[in-house]
Amino acid sequence: MKILCTRLGCLNSHNSFPELDDPTRLQTAQQKFCTSCGMPLILAGRYLPSRLLGKGGFGAAFLAVDRFTPTMRQCVVKQFQPEGNLTAEQLKIAQDLFVREATVLERLGNKHRQIPDLYAFFPVVVPSQNGQREEQYFYLVQEFIDGQNLAQELTAKGKLSEAEVLEVLAQMLHILKFVHGNGSIHRDIKPSNIMRDSSGVLYLLDFGAVKEVAAGSKGRSTGIYSAGFAPPEQMSGAEVYPSTDLYSLAATCLELLTGKEIIELYDAYNNKWNWRNYAPQVGERLAQIFERMLSRTPLDRFQSAEEVLHALDSSLSPQTPQPPQPPQPPKPRFSLLEILGGAAFVGTMGALLFIVFTSIFSAPGISIGLWGMCNSGLIFALYRRVMEKIDLIIITAIALGLVLFIPALHGSFSSQLVLVISVLAAAGAIAATALFRLIYQLLSRLL
Repeated sequence: MKILCTRLGCLNSHNSFPELDDPTRLQTAQQKFCTSCGMPLILAGRYLPSRLLGKGGFGAAFLAVDRFTPTMRQCVVKQFQPEGNLTAEQLKIAQDLFVREATVLERLGNKHRQIPDLYAFFPVVVPSQNGQREEQYFYLVQEFIDGQNLAQELTAKGKLSEAEVLEVLAQMLHILKFVHGNGSIHRDIKPSNIMRDSSGVLYLLDFGAVKEVAAGSKGRSTGIYSAGFAPPEQMSGAEVYPSTDLYSLAATCLELLTGKEIIELYDAYNNKWNWRNYAPQVGERLAQIFERMLSRTPLDRFQSAEEVLHALDSSLSPQTPQPPQPPQPPKPRFSLLEILGGAAFVGTMGALLFIVFTSIFSAPGISIGLWGMCNSGLIFALYRRVMEKIDLIIITAIALGLVLFIPALHGSFSSQLVLVISVLAAAGAIAATALFRLIYQLLSRLL
């Protein structure tokens, strides 16, 4: 097995341990150390980095496996280790952002499918390579999304169709509705921070710049943003709002829709967007929605993701792509036992009703009419499952008891005769139902 060293500046970060290819030995192995710099390789005693996924000014991201899971689950290990000569204040801001990302993932990830889960957050303190001081590294372990981000997808396709962009817009709005509803503002929405997995589900990533907002207040920007996607209030360091994310989401959709870099879609000389020149096929109603989301003044934009979703629902055709919905469970079918039990119930109740109606009414027409209506009602109630299982036994017992012990209800019929008629009616109904079911199955196979 190959394990990657995560120490910055390691001259040979690739390490090979063939004995760890055996899963049993992998789970019980002691700590391994980099053969080049001595850095511990099995992070927190369980995560083994195997491939570098990306690197930036504040650290790196590695694909790793968790050896303490039955399937050796893949995960992403993010390492915080800023490069360059940062001031103490800059280092503190960067570290706060890293801690903030872990905090938000822990709070939101487990509650929403389209936000990665947090698995672990821990520091590692090791001696420096020369042994003269200690180095401290911070790690964040999160769910691995197997797919590609929309910046990569855009590079491969050139641009996305209007239907594909509408799908992105709708799914992201549903995620932002959840994020904003939980008191957070993402502040860094752009194509590279939206990942599509192999099944087509979109995930919102990189919560390092997220701003948590206390109830009744707004969050002030700290100067962390992506040029072109951030609105004026964020770039100036002023207060940010849920509509700040809506601006960034609209800019993201325009880059996907046109295939042009975001800076090409804004006319800085005239201080306005010129994206329509590159996407003339977009309908006027959708264009108006984008324009409102991109308003320079936060108050002029939609104030919530829910408002945008409502505008989309009311202005676009029924074919507008929606986020994937879970399949509805099929309606339960009646088992053979339920069918025959229902037949016995209808037969017994039909016999008792016939005895009661003929005892009370002297006119045969009235008795037969009431008997027919009541039987039809019983059959409908069974079909709609208003009564089922133990209910049938209880109702039958109560009805039989009333007829047997109230003379006016059974009239000239003796108690013994009432019981015999009820049993024969139940048996006859079961036999008839079984016969008709057999005939139906034979005919369905023949035809």
